[in-house]
Amino acid sequence: MELRGVLPPIPTPFHGGELDVEALGRNCDRWLAAGLHGLVALGSNGEAPLLDDAESDRVIEAVRARVPAERLLIAGVARESTAGTVQAARRAAALGADAVLVRTPSIFKAWLTDEAMVEHYTAVADASPVPVLLYNFAALTGVSLTVATVARLAAHPNIAGMKESGGDIGFISELIDATPDDFRLLAGSAPAFYASLLSGAAGGILALAAVAPELCVELFDLVHARRLAEARALQRQLTPLARLVTRVHGVPGLKAALTAAGYAGGDPRPPLRPVGPGAAEEIRRALAALAIRT
Repeated sequence: MELRGVLPPIPTPFHGGELDVEALGRNCDRWLAAGLHGLVALGSNGEAPLLDDAESDRVIEAVRARVPAERLLIAGVARESTAGTVQAARRAAALGADAVLVRTPSIFKAWLTDEAMVEHYTAVADASPVPVLLYNFAALTGVSLTVATVARLAAHPNIAGMKESGGDIGFISELIDATPDDFRLLAGSAPAFYASLLSGAAGGILALAAVAPELCVELFDLVHARRLAEARALQRQLTPLARLVTRVHGVPGLKAALTAAGYAGGDPRPPLRPVGPGAAEEIRRALAALAIRT
């Protein structure tokens, strides 16, 4: 498994509050045609905590049917319990996932010590039939894996890498320096993508790549071609839209952007609510500035 490049954490479309598998398939076809290195199903932007196990399995099955063998399918399998995460990882592997993405547990954050995290991820990695990726999203969970914990876990033969969703380049650099060369750090913050790549990140799992996949791939390619001035200029152009569909408006904003860009976006699943008209117009202007269909 070559863990590199640009992969979007794909949103999950709903119709009338129910999972829309056909719309998901159409979106997947368009994403793959854009040159992405693979897809990530059931991440935070996929509203994974709002789906039950049966729906989650249907999403993985539907996406695997569209993703060819030469491209990656990574499935989010995080549950609050270790046992639940192990079960979800096994199901995802059986449905064809190439790797599983495991967000930190967070409900009992006061007691989630470094040792608890090491035991949790070690148990999941021991049991998972496919490689495990750590997933750190402190802004969402209120929990952050420490550099020391990641360094310990990186020694596990079935833990292949990590998605770090923060934009702290110093922290990203520390993680890269503390882990083996074959442990892949993937950036989760599109505004910090350029800097993350320069720091040694192998790629990115970026919400922005669901809306502007070609441009995110172009940025990755420019950095690897050492055309850094062009890459930096493109990063500056992408950052306003990236912020709108993540930090400012979150999943509802991302879905509004998808709809405006001609994908099947639709509404988020309750209790999340759609963005209002003002936010939708702000997102449309940001898309138009990048010459993305609106």
